Amino acid sequence: MPIWDMGEGLLELFDSRGMRRMISHLDKRRKLYLGVFAIGFVAGYPVAEMIIEWLLESDGYIPEGVAVIILHPLEVVLLQLRIAAQIAFGLMIATTILDLSWTGSRTFPDASARLSSSTGALRAVKAMLAISALGAMGLAYAHNVLIPFLLEYLAEDTAASGLQSTWQLQSWVGFVTGLYFSSIMGFQVPVIAVLLLRTGLVERNTIVENRGVIWFAALFLGALISPPDPISLFLVGGPMLVLLEIALLYEGATQRA
Repeated sequence: MPIWDMGEGLLELFDSRGMRRMISHLDKRRKLYLGVFAIGFVAGYPVAEMIIEWLLESDGYIPEGVAVIILHPLEVVLLQLRIAAQIAFGLMIATTILDLSWTGSRTFPDASARLSSSTGALRAVKAMLAISALGAMGLAYAHNVLIPFLLEYLAEDTAASGLQSTWQLQSWVGFVTGLYFSSIMGFQVPVIAVLLLRTGLVERNTIVENRGVIWFAALFLGALISPPDPISLFLVGGPMLVLLEIALLYEGATQRA
């Protein structure tokens, strides 16, 4: 299937009227989202310094026989800016989910019957708990599975080629923090999927009928938010697909109950 056909398939997943309402709502809230991003970026800059120091001092992030070097003095600053942007983007996505959970019945009045009968504040609290729990799961997955496997794989691949294992600080830290960020964001798929289904932006049958398009989109998204190699793409995109199927099962069970 050509890429442009897949793009059209993705657009067909969404209800056009609901999407217009979504865009209108996001436009009205743009100052809030930009403010959250700015606060996250400013607060994330010193946090990024602590993250870099922790990575350098912790065991397990630098395989045996690998040397980390700094090629220019601005590497640390650029790394801090990159990590701060990731933190700010994550906070902005979380704020968007919480905002839509809180105001969903007003933003999408046609879908109010699908939303929980609880108040907007309670829906937002439930969404916050889900975001936190799934983020912790993504963090654990990256820390215990994804990062150790990929770092060891890269070190062994370099050693097998007879090359000296020398990693640039910016590339190494960016690789590790990118995997953490990708996993935390990727594990939010169930919350996003349930929100889209309950607001009526996407119908469950539409998702089921377009699984191929969604699989392509998940792998494509994995390529965008993960380091550029096939293994990390699969390890990032794969859990997203599994979590989507779990979200569909959960949504089906709760709607029947």
